[in-house]
Amino acid sequence: MQHLLTACALACWLASVVALPALAAETANPASSIEQQFRRGEAALAQQRLAQALAQQPGDASLRFLQGVILSETGQGAEAALLFERLTQDFPGLPEPYNNLAVLQAAAGELALARGLLEAALRLDPGYRTAQQNLGDVYVRLAQRAYEMAAGSSPEPGLQARLRLARELAAIR
Repeated sequence: MQHLLTACALACWLASVVALPALAAETANPASSIEQQFRRGEAALAQQRLAQALAQQPGDASLRFLQGVILSETGQGAEAALLFERLTQDFPGLPEPYNNLAVLQAAAGELALARGLLEAALRLDPGYRTAQQNLGDVYVRLAQRAYEMAAGSSPEPGLQARLRLARELAAIR
């Protein structure tokens, strides 16, 4: 199991976790309107507006976070991961960058790293449902890996049943 998610599943997972939940008041920051523009399919214009806004406010957490979201959703996961990592360093009290970095790490098969990042997000905000759900997904995939390693070529029915169940849970989206 090299990759955690298929491209389609990754896109669905990213779409469910990359919203801008608590980074800034929507009326006080252009990030919300830029994100809406991006979601409407006006990607080039949204990216242009984002670049302009970042030039004026390079330290704005919500704008930088949105930049990471757009990078991840446009297939630039490595760049997005670097950006989210910098956000965790520059704004260690924000749980969202940890969550989104964890999503990218999990998609790359780095489940232990993803688990640690999600646990960090939940230490910052224990009620962060998206991070809780993502942590559950990571645990399911970790369990699947463990059962696959344990099962090998073992015909043991109980172990095979657990492996089937873990695979079924991992496939639910």
